[in-house]
Amino acid sequence: MIVSRTPFRLSLGGGGTDLPAYFTRYGGFFVSGAVNKYMHIVVNDRFEPGIRLSYSRTETVGSPEEIHHPSARESLRLLGIVDRLEIVSLADVPAATGLGSSGSFTVGLLNALYAHQRIAKTPEQLAEIACDIAINRLHEPSGKQDEYTASLGGIRSYEIDTRGNVSSEELRISDHTLSELEYAIMMFYTGITRKAGEILVRQQEKVVEDDGKAVEKMHRIKEIGKESKRALEAGDLRRFGELLHEHWEVKRGVIDNATTSQIDAWYSTAREKGAIGGKIVGAGGGGFLMLYCDEGREKVRAALVSQGLSEMRFRFDFEGSKVIYNV
Repeated sequence: MIVSRTPFRLSLGGGGTDLPAYFTRYGGFFVSGAVNKYMHIVVNDRFEPGIRLSYSRTETVGSPEEIHHPSARESLRLLGIVDRLEIVSLADVPAATGLGSSGSFTVGLLNALYAHQRIAKTPEQLAEIACDIAINRLHEPSGKQDEYTASLGGIRSYEIDTRGNVSSEELRISDHTLSELEYAIMMFYTGITRKAGEILVRQQEKVVEDDGKAVEKMHRIKEIGKESKRALEAGDLRRFGELLHEHWEVKRGVIDNATTSQIDAWYSTAREKGAIGGKIVGAGGGGFLMLYCDEGREKVRAALVSQGLSEMRFRFDFEGSKVIYNV
């Protein structure tokens, strides 16, 4: 039996520039942090013939080609595993909430499957293989942020050249700044789940169509990512909070369905109570509302909880995807 543990991710700046439609033309840059909310994948040899896969539903099939779950099917096909295997996934947070669960699932599954086959892969190799499955094999409208952050862990900046090559650098953040950052970021679950693909498709269409307004805003989002890195490394967390707000305002101008009137109302309430900045995590449209708040945290918490949102506390993860059990 093998168990892998893979973190979810929190975008901290430059999100969206990791999409192929943008980085193949202009290059991408983003800052992302892994958090201690995890996807656990259990892989076990199966006594009976066939493959049993359990996630939000359970599939028992005769071959990988019969599997409904896209990334699980392609991962098994890629490794040439055809029979007598059981796979179970367990997640700390629901899917479709903006924390990159799909990328974490694929990275965690690949990590467990390679361990099962006694094949060693670096975190970068795992991330790139997971990206290849999503972008090239499944033709999903996804980028590279989720897989790389889930695989490498930590708080890192990532640069993508126009050929899709990714280089990363761990941010030089002091222990004091890290503690303050974890304290000041507040995460609230809106209860709204959404299909990120629909939002990302429209965002990439805007870039491909060479919509001047959208491309210009994406350039600004990339610059915000670079400014966010400088602010975090300098310990200027208030500036980081202000950049979160600017990112959210710019992103709203790229695509129409990044937000809703209800999300805007919650965000306005948080700002009125003391939050400096924030955004909907991930593609937008629902999931988690991330806020930066150095003062007035109790007022923000009370106001949003009274409106039905639930808070999720977290810390950053610096280990990335790892096999935690292998017998």
